[in-house]
Amino acid sequence: MRARGFTLIEMLVVLAILGVLAAAARPMLLLAQQRQQEFALREALRSLRGALDAYKRAAAEGQILQAPDDSGYPPDLLVLVNGVPDAKSASGRRLYFLRRLPRDPFADPTLPPEQSWGLRAYDSSPEDPRPGRDVFDVRSLSTRRALDGSYYKDW
Repeated sequence: MRARGFTLIEMLVVLAILGVLAAAARPMLLLAQQRQQEFALREALRSLRGALDAYKRAAAEGQILQAPDDSGYPPDLLVLVNGVPDAKSASGRRLYFLRRLPRDPFADPTLPPEQSWGLRAYDSSPEDPRPGRDVFDVRSLSTRRALDGSYYKDW
């Protein structure tokens, strides 16, 4: 009577097949991860830019007190989360523009969210974005290329 079980050759063939399948699946997993990070970056940029625009609208409508030489944009990103006093409210209500500050998915995960973004001040040019006394726009600090060939920092 013959013993039941697999031979060494059968086990090696099965392991070789599993190795080939795993090697073929790895690039697909990396691609899916990059797509997920790109989606998160688009959503974070859309959310932050929408909050910056809402802050500017509130300042233009007189809901936010500002000096005559202010641009109407927030001084930093944390103001969008911490809120500002509503100048039109007698009860001292605060205006909030974000529930939480999103982080750049391509940034160092040890950085706080407000430091994970590249900032552009109102008085800096689009060709040479620099931080300043306000936050006019945000961008990723990543130097990597997106799946479409563009750079994340240009989004």
